[in-house]
Amino acid sequence: MKIFCERLKELKQEKKLSNEKLAKILNVSSSTISRWENGIIIPSIEHLYNIARYFSVSADYLLGLED
Repeated sequence: MKIFCERLKELKQEKKLSNEKLAKILNVSSSTISRWENGIIIPSIEHLYNIARYFSVSADYLLGLED
């Protein structure tokens, strides 16, 4: 889970996205984005898919299964 948190933060920084902006894009609350980044909750499969599609990365990358 730690790798997911780090990669989500990195991808957000690369696109210069705030939690609010990404939340709107993914149709979740900004507090959900914060909880994902801090490892408090994990995204559902549907959200993981949407994150991967938005950032044009694989779910395996987000989960640390590939570099």
